[in-house]
Amino acid sequence: MMDKLIIAIDGPASSGKSTTAKLLADKLGYLYIDTGAMYRAITLMAIRHKILNDSDEIINLAKKIDIQLKFENGKTSVFVDGIDVSEEIRSMEVSNHVSPVSKIEDVRKIMVEKQRLMGKNGGVVMEGRDITTVVFPEADLKIFLTATIEERAKRRVKEYISKGIDIDYQQVVENIKERDRIDSSREVSPLKKSEDAIEIDTSELTIDEQVNLILEKVDELLANRN
Repeated sequence: MMDKLIIAIDGPASSGKSTTAKLLADKLGYLYIDTGAMYRAITLMAIRHKILNDSDEIINLAKKIDIQLKFENGKTSVFVDGIDVSEEIRSMEVSNHVSPVSKIEDVRKIMVEKQRLMGKNGGVVMEGRDITTVVFPEADLKIFLTATIEERAKRRVKEYISKGIDIDYQQVVENIKERDRIDSSREVSPLKKSEDAIEIDTSELTIDEQVNLILEKVDELLANRN
């Protein structure tokens, strides 16, 4: 029986983490866990409750709400207290506010606890910004995906256009730069490459190439164990 690995993937916004992790999980028959979606869900609810400027209220909200991720047929659905918010959490408004919400220390502690419970038995591909460094520093395989800001902005614009949303390229570039700045400089669980993570620059790679590169690493790891 194949070992059920914990595969952790980190990287900045639009570096290809989500799509790569989904396909990887699908090919391995693993559970895919999108931790960014969890922070987006809290951000969405903070917007709805009009408490974006009140850290204590956001922390209380994080403690109270139930966030569930369901990964079926290559698609992740996000539920807050039983209600599907999968589309709403991908709005530009949520994108503009998710980094400040994510850097609240107690919010991260609450989320990390939930994420560790989800992945503790292995057989998971978990992606985010602090998976290899904080959530699962003992993960079997650690990957850090990166890409140029220009390439990442192109991907994000393409994603919005596919949903029928008209978005300004330069606005997306500035949003990504600001998210990078906040994510990399926050005091709690900053975005950084774990020393033992394998870095993959996805700027010139197709999604299939990214996935196949990681699958090769999985095969090597399992071969060495056996």
